[in-house]
This record gives sequence, C-alpha cells and structure tokens, in this order.
Amino acid sequence: MEQLLLFEEDLGDQGLFVLEEVVRPSNLLNAYKRVKRNDGAPGPDGMTIKELGVFLTSNMEKLRTSLLSESYQPQPVRKKEISKPGGGKRKLGIPSVLDRLVQQALLQVLTPIFDPAFSERSYGFRPGRGTQDAVLQAREYVAQGNRWVVDIDLSKFFDRVNHDILMSRVARKVKDKKALRLIRQFLKAGILADGLVEATEEGTPQGGPLSPLLSNILLDDLDKELERRGHCFCRYADDANIYVRTKRAGDRVMQSVTNFLTKRLKLQVNQDKSAVGRPWKRQFLGYSMTSARTPKLRVSPDREKRLKKKLRPFWRASRGRSISDTLHRLASTVRGWVDYFKLCDVKAAFDRLDGWLKRRIRLLFWRHWKRYKTRLKEMVKRGISYERAKRSAGNGRGPWWNSKASHMNQAVPIRELRRLGYVSLLEEFQRLKCSTG
Repeated sequence: MEQLLLFEEDLGDQGLFVLEEVVRPSNLLNAYKRVKRNDGAPGPDGMTIKELGVFLTSNMEKLRTSLLSESYQPQPVRKKEISKPGGGKRKLGIPSVLDRLVQQALLQVLTPIFDPAFSERSYGFRPGRGTQDAVLQAREYVAQGNRWVVDIDLSKFFDRVNHDILMSRVARKVKDKKALRLIRQFLKAGILADGLVEATEEGTPQGGPLSPLLSNILLDDLDKELERRGHCFCRYADDANIYVRTKRAGDRVMQSVTNFLTKRLKLQVNQDKSAVGRPWKRQFLGYSMTSARTPKLRVSPDREKRLKKKLRPFWRASRGRSISDTLHRLASTVRGWVDYFKLCDVKAAFDRLDGWLKRRIRLLFWRHWKRYKTRLKEMVKRGISYERAKRSAGNGRGPWWNSKASHMNQAVPIRELRRLGYVSLLEEFQRLKCSTG
C-alpha cells in the first residue's frame, strides 16, 4: 500500500477544492488504514477488508478518476437491526468497504473544516473529546446551582435527518459542488433489505464513518441557538441536557427548544423519554449523580440492569466452557465497564454488581457439578464436612438458591475465583481510582 504515495500531487487549497483533497493518495491511504483498523463486516457486495487492500493496489487510479469525474456510484447499505437497551430496534446501515473508505477519506478532509467552529459544549464524535468530558461538565453545572435538567431525546434522529436541511448546512463551508453531490449520493444510496433496495429520502443510517460528523453539522444549529440564549448545556450526538435553576425555567426551555428543533431542523423530540427533572433522578450517558450540594457521580441504575441483560447470552454460552475460560472472557467486559465508569465517586453499584457476578459464577460451579455424587465429592474436597455436604448436595433447592447459600460461599471462596481469573468490579474500580489520584 505504501507505493500509493507515489501518486501524491499538489492539488490545491483544502477549503476550496474538497474533492481534490479527498482523492490525494496519502489521504486515501490513511483512510484505508483507519477502515482496516476498525475492521467490520462486509457490505452488500461481500468484499472484505483484506480484499479491499488487494483491490486498491491495482485500482487506486481508477478510484481517483471515478471520484473526480463523478462516475463513482455508492452502493446501497446493507440493513441490520439491533435491539436497543430500552426496547425497540435501532437501524444500522453497513456500507461496502470501498464506500467506507471513501466516506473515511471525506471525513478526514471535512473534520478540520467544520470541527474548530463547533460548540465547546458538543462532545460526541469529536477529536480529543468524549463522554467523560461531557459528564464532568454536567456535574459542574449542577454544582453551580443549576439543579434542574431539561433532558431532550430526539426520536429516531439518524433515521429522520432532512437531507435538504443537512446539505444546506454542509454547503455553508463546502463550496466544492462535486464534493456536495458525492455527499448527497451517500445520503440517497438506499438500503438493501431482503434483496430489495429501499430508497432513502431522509436520514443518515448509522454505520458509515461520515454519519457522526454530518449529525454534528446539523445539530450545531441547536448548539449555537443554546449559546445565543446563554444556556448551560452538554450535547453528545443526539443526547442533549440543558441545566437550569428552576422547574419553571425548565418547562419554558423544553417548550422553546422543542419548537426550534421541530420547525427549524424538522426533527422530532421523543416526548416519552424527554423530561424536565432533577439530575439525580435522570441519567446522562449512563451516569447519574447524588443530590448533595457538591454532587457526586454514580452509575445510573439503568446501566446496572443493562450490564446484567448484556451478560445473559454470555452465561448461557458459558455452560459448555471451563470456569477458567469463562472468567478470562468475562475479565475484558469487567475492565471495559469499569473504565467507562471510573469517574464515579459512589462505589455502591460496583459492590452490588460484584456480589451478583460472584453469585452467577458459583451458579456455574453448581451446574457443572450436575449430579448429587459429584456435588457431595466436590464440597467435601473443598473442606466442607461430609454430613453438611450430604445435606447441601441433596437439599432439593434450585441452582440459583444454592449459588448464594453458605455452603457454596465456603466451597468456592473469592481466593479460588481469583486463582481462576476472576476480576472483581469493585477492586478494579478502586485500583483505577487510586492510579488516577
């Protein structure tokens, strides 16, 4: 792939000649590296990431020519639906790997054009920003006395973006008509479902590299309006929280912002999920906070439930694995979850989930032992008296009851779980807190 750099040319100013910047071999090579690193499933044409590299080695000039001559035609995205944590389905679009590369190349050119002018209170899908920055800013607003939150949830945002309104916002800074037409082609590429292509008259299907930036370009109008009004707010993608001092102010802001989104941007607010409430009774990006004057961050109860739900298929699949293999697989999930919530000041959720995980693991032991004789033998081997082991092995209770019984706590102590690879949520959280000061 490095040989592609031989085609490098001086193609003009980035701001005026966007498409020329997009097709620079160095830009396309960087886009390929990013797409390769992100991996992902093949699109509707079945081409894999590995096959994309082979294709580009001999077809780079054809790709560049087709983009510049406007003969390049994006393929319909492959439709995939995934379950949302709160119920319902989220529609994803899986573009072909070649389309992903072109979108990534566009993203790399458009980001430095648009991102510097985005609001300081916009945190989603932006370089050097993330969920934890948004959460810390939200806590600061509440500590300053803004103890009511206007929690706005946009209904099916990525499915309902108006193409004309979006393109008019893109055209404010992109004057290259070829680039504008290419972006619109991606928006209107269609969705392949059950062998049929559905037209896309609105929306930016999640799954393509370009969609997050386009969503920020559209919602920057909302950010600028909130800044103009002097509001304290945090926005992460289509999740926006506005912090005010009174319930009355919150109701007024909710109404005016809903009107702005509906009339100016043609977006719909989800009335069931949006509300004016206390920050400690709502959640933002999985975090909630206490009602103290200086609020402390904690895990939202909803995220505790979500983790348990996420692990259901894992427990079912683990019945055919060794306990050690199961615990090593679980460790990556535990570390990732703790790393996301490491800003928390309250450890109660980690303690509760730790107890739940240990009970689930002891349940696996009980099921692995299966028969009465095996349970009796294992408990005696692990230091439980013969008479007690005999009563426990044949107590007639179900696996879940036994997983919390004292005989299982004694037979499978925490030191045994650690030896087999168990990573404690609570201990991992405390370790991270100590390491970050």
